[in-house]
Amino acid sequence: MQKRWMALDVGTKRIGVAVSDPLGVIAQGIEVYTRSGGLENDLTYLADLFHKYQASALLIGLFRHMDGREGPEAKGIKKFGNQLGARCGGVTPVFWDERLTTMEAERTLLTADLSRAKRKKVLDEVAATILLESYLRYKGK
Repeated sequence: MQKRWMALDVGTKRIGVAVSDPLGVIAQGIEVYTRSGGLENDLTYLADLFHKYQASALLIGLFRHMDGREGPEAKGIKKFGNQLGARCGGVTPVFWDERLTTMEAERTLLTADLSRAKRKKVLDEVAATILLESYLRYKGK
């Protein structure tokens, strides 16, 4: 079954967003959403984005410590993801280990020789893309 995925790298201030192609093979970053008007606005905006890109599956990065234990943010991210999934038509989100995605994104952007200001603007989007790429590779095995 073909699925278009939407992936989120959820932070307290910004959320990186990436989507896959309709076959669920290739990941592409689409934006960094700046959280602003509270939970209700965040959920509405992201659910609208989910429908705009005709996604059918939701992937959300879950912070884990290096030893594999869930980080302190995990409970809140799971709650947020489940609320968003309900807004997206009853989609059950997949929570995927996001360890080191931000570091990998930072390294990628440093290699691209972007200024610090430009890196900050796209870091979360690149992290969401890396998150989605890692999941799609895992699913493709």
